[in-house]
Amino acid sequence: MISDEFFQRNSELAIEFSRYILEHPELDKHLPSDATLIFLPEYDNELREFNLEMAREIEREGGKVVFVRIAQLRPYSASRLEGVAIER
Repeated sequence: MISDEFFQRNSELAIEFSRYILEHPELDKHLPSDATLIFLPEYDNELREFNLEMAREIEREGGKVVFVRIAQLRPYSASRLEGVAIER
């Protein structure tokens, strides 16, 4: 059950990182295609430790990892729209 929770939290980070890369395409050149991205959220010790262990396992099996350190996650916003007005 706990790994499902970590999967969910990592999925959220993956979606947000994809959005971040779309806004900062210059970072894409630093991402090797043959490596697994490992998120290290500084604000979530439990997830960071879980992900570090996952990275060690990947490396033990001969895989490559790239660490993505994340200082903070902003509060979720369902919509980025501002100044919306409904007219009839």
